[in-house]
Amino acid sequence: MKNYKTMTVAEIVTDKIEAGDVFKKYDIDFCCGGGVKLSTVCQENSINIDEIVAEIEQRSSTVFSTHDYASWDLDFLADFVVNTHHKFVERESPVLLQYSEKVAQVHGHSHPEVIRINELAHALVDELLGHMQKEEMILFPNIKAIANTQKNGTAYNTPPFGSLQNPINVMEAEHDGAGDIIKEIKKLTNDFTPPEDACNTFNALYAKLEAYQNDLFQHIHIENNILFPKAIELEKGIMM
Repeated sequence: MKNYKTMTVAEIVTDKIEAGDVFKKYDIDFCCGGGVKLSTVCQENSINIDEIVAEIEQRSSTVFSTHDYASWDLDFLADFVVNTHHKFVERESPVLLQYSEKVAQVHGHSHPEVIRINELAHALVDELLGHMQKEEMILFPNIKAIANTQKNGTAYNTPPFGSLQNPINVMEAEHDGAGDIIKEIKKLTNDFTPPEDACNTFNALYAKLEAYQNDLFQHIHIENNILFPKAIELEKGIMM
């Protein structure tokens, strides 16, 4: 394990890009002012170095463990999507947009693609936040109601929108829209590969975008291929 206490802020972010989020939390400049040792920064700003090092060490890239999602009950699976993927978007979006705006402002003249990337990042976040709200307020409660009917034999009242297939069609169309945005971002970033002259914020932005892509693809996979088909099948069985 690296001794982060003896390393500069820039060296730490280079070694562990997720540390950028920790430094942003403590208002530590890891870009232009990153050549200062962490111990010096903490001393000058009265920051507990042990606490910040612990936070850095706890940070890790988004890695999805292998689960047998198809075997999970629908209500549990819906809650998993909210607690894992929706929370990821809510947690990561503000920092992502801060990075994209800063990179566009500072590097847009030499790397004009980042101006478009910033626009796409905002579009993606807006798309996902609205999408998740509809899932949490409309679709998922009805999926959970159907699951509860199957488990406990309680009555299921057909919602105003009729079959679950109707809102699911909307959700899947929005998945396609979000997927198109991230594909354009991937192309513009050269598969999330920062240019050679990229600063730490530039590197952090591309790492964030790649993590966003990975989460989005897993999110869409669970819904399109498991949650939605199983919910429609269960609804048909209940309505027979």
